[in-house]
Amino acid sequence: VENSKGEWGPGQEEINIRYAEALEMADRHTILKNGIKEMAHLHGKAITFMAKWNYALAGSSCHIHLSLWDDKVKKALFHDEKSKTHGLSDLGQQFLAGQLAHARELTYFLAPNINSYKRFVNGTFAPTNVVWSNDNRTAGFRLCGHGKSLRVECRIGGADLNPYLAFAGLIAGGLAGIENKMKLEPEFSGDAYVGEGIPSLPKSLRDALTELENSATLRAALGDEVVEHYLHTGRWE
Repeated sequence: VENSKGEWGPGQEEINIRYAEALEMADRHTILKNGIKEMAHLHGKAITFMAKWNYALAGSSCHIHLSLWDDKVKKALFHDEKSKTHGLSDLGQQFLAGQLAHARELTYFLAPNINSYKRFVNGTFAPTNVVWSNDNRTAGFRLCGHGKSLRVECRIGGADLNPYLAFAGLIAGGLAGIENKMKLEPEFSGDAYVGEGIPSLPKSLRDALTELENSATLRAALGDEVVEHYLHTGRWE
């Protein structure tokens, strides 16, 4: 744990885990959740990681920060000081473009339960859209940091997600953007909750499953058997 702080809702706590490679970070996420539940139980308490436990209060999210480095972990590949797009390199722009293009398809891995979709409410710190913006918390994807710390934050995921699946989906989308040299759309400016003509996230678990079912990119990245397994899981839910 790098740091923590009280959040907006009563009894709600934000915990930030120090960055690591994807698999290590997913392990840390899972161990942390289990450990917190165990410690709470020893004190006669219960902890929930529901995305939206009370409709009148802010939901609980899982914001995922991604950056890409060379194989020696010496060079931050998302940063280019000559770039006029907030210092985001061409590679970083392609990666972000891929995530935006496939965001609806991978939403199931960020919001895997019926309750997950109750969190997506305008004006509640949870995004309802698929746009990117620099240091803008109303956008589904937020560019943050600078220099070597420049990174993409996906704000879509809820606290109920499976980190292994969420990371796999986001990485698959980003790599598809690089492989296809996708062009990044113009930055969204302003309040994305009231923006007109911008793509929205799936409104329900059923809608998200339809998007996943039709995703050639995720089928190629994860395999048909994996996709079909989670389609079955989601439909059972």
